[in-house]
Amino acid sequence: MAEEETELSEEQKKEIAKWFLLNAPAGEIQYVAKDLKTVLNDDDVYNEAASEAFPVYNKSHMICLEMPGRFGEVLVTSYGELQDNEYLDPKTAQVAIVDHVKQVCTEVRPATDEELPSPYIEEYRCALEAEMLKYVGEAYPKGFCSVYCINGKDVEGSGSDFELVVVISAARLSPQNFCNGSWRSIWNIECKDDIQLLELKGKLQVGAHYFEEGNVQLDAKHECRDSTIFQVTTKLAISFSVVFFSFCFLWLILSCNRI
Repeated sequence: MAEEETELSEEQKKEIAKWFLLNAPAGEIQYVAKDLKTVLNDDDVYNEAASEAFPVYNKSHMICLEMPGRFGEVLVTSYGELQDNEYLDPKTAQVAIVDHVKQVCTEVRPATDEELPSPYIEEYRCALEAEMLKYVGEAYPKGFCSVYCINGKDVEGSGSDFELVVVISAARLSPQNFCNGSWRSIWNIECKDDIQLLELKGKLQVGAHYFEEGNVQLDAKHECRDSTIFQVTTKLAISFSVVFFSFCFLWLILSCNRI
């Protein structure tokens, strides 16, 4: 005797829908969402799943959105998150209001003094950002980066520790050719003033999806760390940009040799 099929609860349907959304390859969540909405045939379940999954997906993939008013682009990351839908762009000192489900920036406002680092920290942040923008412009054809202060942003002078984080996000989306890919890397720089030491920790992730003849996905991850002596802002920024390039280049070579 055949077993009777058990009807899934709305909560179960929502969790299944969230799983598909969160595991969508780079640049493909809108396609997955469209199909899910059709399959579920329940706007309430879909809307609840989408409202929970899209913010997590957008931040984990560090998507880049254009800000209205010719302010440039903003990276949607947990490091720049001020509230559920507000994200700081350190380069322009603007705060972007984001519609996560539509993946658009709907509004922009100036950041307040409380949301920005002190002038002392901003000097280091800007110097590092300038070097990283050069590096990303040369190494990533469609790449974006931001530099945030995540600890000690109110430090006013030497003698205190602080921490910066560099976020690099690049995507190459070509669905018409049945392939999409992304690069994400996060670099934490902990500045320990008392012992004149800087510690660098990096997390790199590459994702690729090829679906012309089948469904092939790559999800490669790597972590690394290094340290250097505390230097003046310009020398510090240059030395770290060299370290970034060395780590990334070496990892790409090793990854290609494994394929």
